Amino acid sequence: MQFCDECGAMMIPFTKEDGTRVLKCRSCGYIENPEGDMMVSQPIEKTPRDKIIVVEDDSIPMPITKAACPKCGHNEAYYWTLQTRRGDEGATEFYRCTKCSATWRRY
Repeated sequence: MQFCDECGAMMIPFTKEDGTRVLKCRSCGYIENPEGDMMVSQPIEKTPRDKIIVVEDDSIPMPITKAACPKCGHNEAYYWTLQTRRGDEGATEFYRCTKCSATWRRY
C-alpha cells in the first residue's frame, strides 16, 4: 500500500491510455510510476477441508446438551458452533454423541 506524496491519500492502481500501469491518487490526481512489479491481489487456494473444522480430540472439554443421536438414539451430545456460511446467516451447530461419538450438524 502506498500513499500520495502530495496529500497523503491512498494511491490506487491505474492504467493510462498508452497501457502503462501507474499509481494514482483519488484525491488530488497525483501520478507516480511504481518501481518493480505491481501486485494488486494474490489468489488464495483453499481445499474443502479448510472450510469445516471437526473437533476429533476427546481431551478438549465441551459442553453437553440434550440431543437425540441419529445413529444410536442416545439423548446427550457434546456441542459447538461454527460460522460456516455468510456472516448474516446463523452459525452451524455441531453435535457429537457422548455414547457412540457419532457427529452431526444442524444449520
